[in-house]
Amino acid sequence: MSKAWIQAKLPEFVRDMFRYFCQSCRYLEEQFDSYSKSGVMDFNQLQELIGKDSYKGILWRLKDTAHHVFRNDPDDPLEGRFLDWGLGYIFHESIKLKEDSYQQLNYAPWLKDMDGVLARAKRDIAGPLSHVPMQTEESMRREIDRIKIILAQCKRILPDYLVRHSNNQLLARFIFTQNDLVREVFGEVYQELVDGIYLDQQELMFILAAQSLRLGGWVDEAQAAVKAAYDLNPESKIVLQEKKIIDNWLTRITP
Repeated sequence: MSKAWIQAKLPEFVRDMFRYFCQSCRYLEEQFDSYSKSGVMDFNQLQELIGKDSYKGILWRLKDTAHHVFRNDPDDPLEGRFLDWGLGYIFHESIKLKEDSYQQLNYAPWLKDMDGVLARAKRDIAGPLSHVPMQTEESMRREIDRIKIILAQCKRILPDYLVRHSNNQLLARFIFTQNDLVREVFGEVYQELVDGIYLDQQELMFILAAQSLRLGGWVDEAQAAVKAAYDLNPESKIVLQEKKIIDNWLTRITP
């Protein structure tokens, strides 16, 4: 991919990066919650999340898309550099976590079974190895803690970077149409995300989403986005302008 082509497609790459981030966060946090309850990580889920060269998973696509976005930003902001580093670090830390979960799933029980069948006289063969599974579990906890810390910081830095893309219709449309996912991922800092991107003018997000939906022919969704903008700021000129466009559009297509 050429730098010029990536910069021309930057709105799409930014939307995709944010989408992969939200999806990756949800899957990782589900895995971490499950691990805290059961003490076991789902190796197959982690493997699917990461993927492989021939079929990249969401986390791999997040890392690659982040590189495209942040390494081709003409302004090269510090926030972008940190996010590029952080998302790449999470990817590689998750690979380590996947390998440790495989060892926990397969090799730890194998060692335990061998120790159970060894005669007492030969049990000293496995004795020096008995602490290895415990060390693997400790590694998993450290990896999970590192991923959690970086994810939390990325959530706080993303608005500071995405404010430069506050006119991105595709990004606004994703936040609007996938709002349950975005709210789930960002939780208590959701409002900081929206306010940080749109500078305390949340109606702009709804208007940009409405414009994208209208251009895509999504009538009901565009109308819902305009209504949300109007409810927030009924006196805004851009809100009234988009509302008028959609009202006229609905008049034309209604039998």
